[in-house]
Amino acid sequence: MHHLILASQSPARTKLLAEAGIRHTVLVSDVDEEAVQQRYGVTDPHDTALLLARAKAEAVASLPEAEGSLVLGCDSVFEFDGEAHGKPYTADVARNRMLRMSGSAGVLHTGHWLVDCRDTDDDGPGGPGSGATLGAVASAEVTFMDMEPAEIDAYIATGEPLQCAGSFTIDGLGGAFIRKVDGDPHAVVGLSVSTLRGLLAAANVRITDLWPAR
Repeated sequence: MHHLILASQSPARTKLLAEAGIRHTVLVSDVDEEAVQQRYGVTDPHDTALLLARAKAEAVASLPEAEGSLVLGCDSVFEFDGEAHGKPYTADVARNRMLRMSGSAGVLHTGHWLVDCRDTDDDGPGGPGSGATLGAVASAEVTFMDMEPAEIDAYIATGEPLQCAGSFTIDGLGGAFIRKVDGDPHAVVGLSVSTLRGLLAAANVRITDLWPAR
């Protein structure tokens, strides 16, 4: 039986996997995102999302607990006006961003990186591991409605946008301010199930193999 480990502490990602019927466990990496970006220099938002997803996946894949498993790392970066926006962390940063985003649009990039930690010599029920380590980015353009300053302040007061790339969610309270999404909506949540399907296929695993037994 295949075992998928999600190398992310995001409740939205694990909820998305659970709702898609994908069996998994969570093992959080201790990756210092700022240190990783400084090490590799300035990259565009698309490449940054993939870089951080890879760092998270490889950090968890190096742990003894990952032996025999498939490890998935994810990271999201919001691109707006040519700038890369991660989590705002503070109310002031979130407020400034959302005032700029009001009535406009940006692109949410979600990087995915899969590491196959199964033994390549194992001839068990799932077959041998592929040795694969590969990634992909799923992107979607998000168009926001006009937001009143009072609405922005009320949203920030909930605390929801402070820990989200770009200062918004689509699957929570922030969905009230999103007019449309062009692209994979799951990418905006933080994990594209169809992208995961493609990565698993490259590791010779069907996504249906991770569905609960019937």
